[in-house]
Amino acid sequence: MIQTAVEDFYIKPAERKDIRLILYFIKQLAIYEKLVDEVVATEEKLDEFLFSDKRVAEVVIGYYQDTPVGFAIFFHNFSTFLGKPGIYLEDLFVLEEYRGKGFGKAMLSYLAHLAVERDCGRLEWAVLDWNEPSINFYRSLGARSMDEWIIFRLTGDALKSLGEKF
Repeated sequence: MIQTAVEDFYIKPAERKDIRLILYFIKQLAIYEKLVDEVVATEEKLDEFLFSDKRVAEVVIGYYQDTPVGFAIFFHNFSTFLGKPGIYLEDLFVLEEYRGKGFGKAMLSYLAHLAVERDCGRLEWAVLDWNEPSINFYRSLGARSMDEWIIFRLTGDALKSLGEKF
């Protein structure tokens, strides 16, 4: 348990027994982002990639008075320019009824602390361009948008097709 500066709010690294809760938070985030049709994650997939020998990401859960109210999922990336690892925040989500209480900021502060502790050169994430509340929140913390960069993604058939061409 990691105590935060916010009264009655603490963070715990997720454990295998939290898989159902993690999937619940993922689905709640997808509803908020209007992307619920894109969620194909299952408890089995989460177990495989979060808690097995194939682990590729970490999850922390935020608790307010022992009630789980949010989560963050993150993994290490690498900056060739810095020659150091970084932390990429895939998702940060706090249930609607618990927003505005400092929980999201506490979770981001913890991840920044973790990045410094692990000698990372950066903490970064993406946000949907329509999500003004989140954009304003991140800017209030000193984060800056990387407008000169455009994210590209291969998925599904395009990913398979390119993968067959080597």
